[in-house]
Amino acid sequence: MIIHWAEFTPLSAILGGLMIGVAASCIAIFNGRIAGISGILSQLMQVKNAPKHHFDWRLCFIFGLLCSSWIYQLFQPLPMIVNGSSTIILIIAGLIVGVGTRLGSGCTSGHGVCGLGRMSFRSLIATLSFMGSGFVACYLFLHIWK
Repeated sequence: MIIHWAEFTPLSAILGGLMIGVAASCIAIFNGRIAGISGILSQLMQVKNAPKHHFDWRLCFIFGLLCSSWIYQLFQPLPMIVNGSSTIILIIAGLIVGVGTRLGSGCTSGHGVCGLGRMSFRSLIATLSFMGSGFVACYLFLHIWK
């Protein structure tokens, strides 16, 4: 994957971060829920066990995530991303991320954004673990195993 850093704009990154923080805060304040994507998606898949109002907001949340890049491109062109991986590698990587999400009791948004905001020690350990693993993997793949 190649990211064109010349197209990076700090203002849009700050604005996006603020929007994520506001959205996570609104879900916590108004619904008493954590805006962790893995938890929202897994609960969305359990239609029979959840009350209807729980299903509705989760469906809207996932729909908003899926539509966000389309809405963004109405105002600003999306940055060019080149993916050099095969489809099977991407599927395997997605499955590994899913297993890690289940083992870690949450995803990066749940632990990194919401958990750290609530000063959860478990989320601190999880965030340090996945960030550290990512740093090590990047170093190995970019500098050692070229």
